[in-house]
Amino acid sequence: MFELHAQLAADTSQIAESDLNLLLLMNDQNYPWCMLVPKRANIKEVFQLSRNDQHQLMDESSLLAQTLMDSFQAHKINVAALGNVVPQLHIHHVARFQDDAAWPKPIWGQVAAIPYDNERRDSVINTLKLSALDKYFSF
Repeated sequence: MFELHAQLAADTSQIAESDLNLLLLMNDQNYPWCMLVPKRANIKEVFQLSRNDQHQLMDESSLLAQTLMDSFQAHKINVAALGNVVPQLHIHHVARFQDDAAWPKPIWGQVAAIPYDNERRDSVINTLKLSALDKYFSF
């Protein structure tokens, strides 16, 4: 049975859900930063998903990346599945800007997270709600 890893639950807000994925917002206002977490038990790697789930993950990931790029006018979208700390498969989607706190380095370990206040978090979520993500996700 699928259960969201405790660390992901502590560090994020769930903002939407598709048939396959939870869509999470990382609690760090340094960057618009979302994650997709396939709702499949005991999955650590993309190749462990069924072929249909792999294709669905790629479709949803691509749409999320494009949405972040378009909605926030990002310079670059970083997409990564690391899993060194949290083994549950989760795909990071981070909108990057040439003037962000870590540019051009990777975001991990560069600067401390700045938690969202409710108003700013809601603004990011509302921006995502007004996008094409509703093709797959229910908000």
